[in-house]
Amino acid sequence: MTDKPATSSQVAEMQNPGQEEQGKTLRRVVVSSFLGNFIEWFDYASYSYFATVIALVFMPSGDPTVALLETFAVFALSFLMRPVGAVFWGNMGDKKGRKWALTASILLMSGATFLIGCLPTYAMIGLLAPVLLLLLRMVQSFSASGEYAGAATFLAEYAPTNKRGLYCSVVPASTATGLLCGSMFATVMYSVFGHDSAFVTDWGWRIPFLLAGPLGLITHYMREHLSDSPVYAKMQHDLESKKGSTVRAPFRTLIKKHPRVLLISFGACMLNAVGFYAVLTYLPNYLIDTVQYDSASASLITTICLVVYIAFIFFSGHISDKFGRKKMLVTACIGFVVLTIPAFYLLGTKDFFTILAVELVMCFLLTINDGTLSSYLTETFPTDVRYSGFALSFNLANALFGGSASFISIGLIEATGNAIAPAWYMVAISAIALIAMLLSHEHTGKDLTEID
Repeated sequence: MTDKPATSSQVAEMQNPGQEEQGKTLRRVVVSSFLGNFIEWFDYASYSYFATVIALVFMPSGDPTVALLETFAVFALSFLMRPVGAVFWGNMGDKKGRKWALTASILLMSGATFLIGCLPTYAMIGLLAPVLLLLLRMVQSFSASGEYAGAATFLAEYAPTNKRGLYCSVVPASTATGLLCGSMFATVMYSVFGHDSAFVTDWGWRIPFLLAGPLGLITHYMREHLSDSPVYAKMQHDLESKKGSTVRAPFRTLIKKHPRVLLISFGACMLNAVGFYAVLTYLPNYLIDTVQYDSASASLITTICLVVYIAFIFFSGHISDKFGRKKMLVTACIGFVVLTIPAFYLLGTKDFFTILAVELVMCFLLTINDGTLSSYLTETFPTDVRYSGFALSFNLANALFGGSASFISIGLIEATGNAIAPAWYMVAISAIALIAMLLSHEHTGKDLTEID
């Protein structure tokens, strides 16, 4: 899987290929990046929406609430592997190449996901069933931690400079598409067979996990037949020409030479982590459990928002190419600071169109951040630590703040007795992200080889 260093002629060819060949290569990069991230988030959505069934299948019989909490505990624990995976895949992606890391991680991620669909139940092997589920979830989380950052880095280093934001927005769009497909799959399954049917508990819940197998092999094949990015190939060639060496310790270089940029990037990612999980996964539960809103209507609103969200993502990526990443991310921070608390109050009206309008506004604010963040992070770090810097800042923020967003929101309501408490948490995170963004530099439209 290790690629030989590119020669000067190969580098020149990759930097100046024919227009038709360049277009084909870029399309393959886009499709493979989309599919890899889609698999991860389709699995995430499937696990969430089939949580009650998974609890029944893998956890000891007894209190169903306890079993459900144990199922989500397995999910939460797997997030601890995100920073570990970020260090590993970021380091390997900068040291051995984007292609190496992405082809290896997709096999590990899709393989672990596929095996979850093959696991025997608690009734068959007892406590070994939830233990194996946890282990596979941790392997899946470890390998997935390099997927988002790697796909965005690969895309950014292939994309035209003036359309980098638009192309990088493919990655968050695939995230929303994975969530949407997972939600729709579970909804159709439950509608046709019912929540407690033998088919759903025996085989139905396994289907989305088993699909990761063939999808992963397709993505691996596509990536295996791509060359490493021209930007990375140029860096390697320049290093070999000047020093006779390659990138040796990317993670150590990142910590020693770029701590300020890493800290700022982490701050920027905090809003994305909390905002994504709060808006797209917590709000539907908030409407049902706290506002006491109809679950079918809440589900319909979420589906509409996810569809619109995907369109918003591409729009935000395109606009960021025109106005700059920093302006977009600052705008998102200010929007969340100003509008989050009024939005939560309006959710309490229980009016369908009011709630839909509120969630669409929140989605739009989130896409200003989400549709811009991936291109911003690729432009923040130099080529020799780009994968590492992106992966560590993004995954550490998601591990600490994203995976805990729902838990903290529910805990704040319980502790304060105030249904609006999660909104104040969101405002606080947005304010921290705003400070980080005000301290950042603008690199929109800059050649990635010039960033140091």
